[in-house]
Amino acid sequence: MRLSLDPRRDGSQLVGERRRQAPVTAAPAPERDHVVAASETVTLVLGEASPLPESAADVEDLVRLLRGHIAQLGARTAPHVPALLRAQRLCSDSIPEGYVSSRVHLVRLAKATQELTAYVERGGLGPNSKEGGRRWPRPTLNVLRGTVFALVLACLIFAASVPRTWR
Repeated sequence: MRLSLDPRRDGSQLVGERRRQAPVTAAPAPERDHVVAASETVTLVLGEASPLPESAADVEDLVRLLRGHIAQLGARTAPHVPALLRAQRLCSDSIPEGYVSSRVHLVRLAKATQELTAYVERGGLGPNSKEGGRRWPRPTLNVLRGTVFALVLACLIFAASVPRTWR
């Protein structure tokens, strides 16, 4: 199909008196988040409504996508993380021959990618992170409620034990 070089009046992006073409976007589009892209690919494989790939080429394409996501997410994690090691081990394995075994390998790779994605979403420490030490887990809501209750109870007991000297 050939495009016309004539300036269009209706619906064109030509502006100004000299009929210059306006930029489509003022700033370059932000890079797509690797975690979101990996989650979408994992949903293609593990989703309830997603069917199994029909051909070996479909399996190879999905495996290639998942390997790429693991490589991108692996750059954002520390090299000794078990989820990354498990995912990299599955990436290094070749796709087995046969209908069932290739689909099983694809599902295992998708689950490993999902686990690595969850680790990165939780805020896993990156290799260049300044926090090299251990992180404290966030307390649950019930732990916070119990702490506040214990503090209020201790204040109430202390207030009741103070002698009253007023008259």
